[in-house]
Amino acid sequence: MNSERKRFTHSLIFPSFLLIIMWIVKLYEYLADTSFSYLGIFPLKLKGLIGIIFSPFLHGDFKHLLSNTVPFFFLSVGLFFFYRKSAYKIFFSIYILTGIWVWLIGRQSYHIGVSGVIYGIALFIMISGLIHARKSLIAVSFIVIFLYGSMIWGVLPTDKHISWESHLMGAVSGILAAIWFSKESPDFEEKIIHKQEYQEYEDISISDSSYTNIEYFYEEED
Repeated sequence: MNSERKRFTHSLIFPSFLLIIMWIVKLYEYLADTSFSYLGIFPLKLKGLIGIIFSPFLHGDFKHLLSNTVPFFFLSVGLFFFYRKSAYKIFFSIYILTGIWVWLIGRQSYHIGVSGVIYGIALFIMISGLIHARKSLIAVSFIVIFLYGSMIWGVLPTDKHISWESHLMGAVSGILAAIWFSKESPDFEEKIIHKQEYQEYEDISISDSSYTNIEYFYEEED
């Protein structure tokens, strides 16, 4: 129990750190009456490359940031809990790959927000769960999809103010990451736990028979 508690506590650190930065950035923009949207991804322009790094920390308004906070935290904690040894390289693979593809295929506007990463982690956990037959991983993704239902339609160009390209490229990045890292099984082995519990029950029976977890974009200003 102590080891699981320590594992869970460790999985909270990195996602919490990133969210704190996102909220500090948004609060500063609000208090200083400014916007850092120009640091977002602007496709096919050199100035837009910097957005691959900075765009996930930028959001259009507090509603945009709040809508991303819960799913990002829930999914990221799940990633770092189930994939403790390889979580960082999985996370940054999705993070960077999503940004590069948005820069290559996105509309000529500033794309900002962490939604692309959210889609990437959700699809990674789901596909990886199917590959490794881990019900817990699949359950985490379906819970987020249920709570964050717009994810299903977010990959379609239904709203000109939403960067569906980030959502789509994030989802594709997550699927590819799950395939690429398919040889790295989750650290949390459900089957082994079940086997151990059965063995403990069996030992007791023998010894004593009496016991029975929205992207925005902005038009470039002239």
